[in-house]
Amino acid sequence: MTAYDERASLGGPPAYGGPPARAEPRVGEEPSAGGELTTTAERVRRAVESVIEGKPEVVRLALTVMLAEGHLLIEDVPGVGKTMLAKALARSVDCSVRRIQFTPDLLPSDITGVSIFDQQQRDFEFKPGAIFSQIVIGDEINRASPKTQSALLESMEERQVTMDGQTYELPSPFMVVATQNPVEMEGTYPLPEAQRDRFMARVSIGYPSPAAELQMLDVHGGASPLDDLQPVAHAHEILKLIDAVRTVHVAETVRRYIVDLVAATRSHPELRLGASPRATLHLLRAAKASAALLGREYTLPDDVQSLAVPVLAHRLLPTAQAQLNRRTAEQIVQEILRRVPVPDPSAQAWRLPGQQPPSVRGL
Repeated sequence: MTAYDERASLGGPPAYGGPPARAEPRVGEEPSAGGELTTTAERVRRAVESVIEGKPEVVRLALTVMLAEGHLLIEDVPGVGKTMLAKALARSVDCSVRRIQFTPDLLPSDITGVSIFDQQQRDFEFKPGAIFSQIVIGDEINRASPKTQSALLESMEERQVTMDGQTYELPSPFMVVATQNPVEMEGTYPLPEAQRDRFMARVSIGYPSPAAELQMLDVHGGASPLDDLQPVAHAHEILKLIDAVRTVHVAETVRRYIVDLVAATRSHPELRLGASPRATLHLLRAAKASAALLGREYTLPDDVQSLAVPVLAHRLLPTAQAQLNRRTAEQIVQEILRRVPVPDPSAQAWRLPGQQPPSVRGL
């Protein structure tokens, strides 16, 4: 078995002294996506940033994907902290965590589980695999064969595993954080399009700035900061925040703007495969989570624009001519953002009915 547990403080008291105090909601009212969410998310953000130096935008995107009930793909060259980011995010939340080291000889049953014949019971008993965890870290996912990679398809989309005609539900919250090296690196297999589409967002960490790298030498030089990282939020708190994110208001004009952006990828002459309807849903959910993290209970076109590249680009396939012209999917998404009209803020209030429309940056 190539997976092992990385559980931290399971069943124990919260390491941070309990959830923050807040005003009780009115009868029949869902928890606000404002104060409670931003307070808990801020604790998780600070915990992760204590390990990942100088990359606040990457940490914020990871939190956004978590609260939007998505999965995160971290793609970059070796040695920039992909696995460190995934482990820091997982250890910041007090829930079950497992890591899978993807290798060419990894089998699908190592991920999903296997049925073993019990001599005493005279029957087959299901042994759950590494996917039965709340946060699953898939390290170097593109080093496994496509057959093994496809073992994640049902789990990531339907949050369940079907084995021998029996369906097993996965724990909640459930999130896959996978890392991979670029496809031109030796010994890797490109992810199938169906699997890439199941990741809500793709992020590249990039090299740190000289100042951040100097600070990294001070912090990481003696020991790994992961050794001292303690959970700052419980799984049940994350579930409450996910429920709060679902209540974030999205105006009709913002929803139409999302649909227009996705539709533009399907008719772009430099793309042979555009974004799927699943991408539309992912962009909507990510925009709601982004707005909630900023303390708003409504979304703006700015939320959509800031997430369009990480949510859409990894799903797109440029044409051969576009590749010859060295045009990347990220550049094409940026062009679409410039070309698709942004909703007029005077056309409809972004907020809930009865509230005044705010000013929108860049409009």
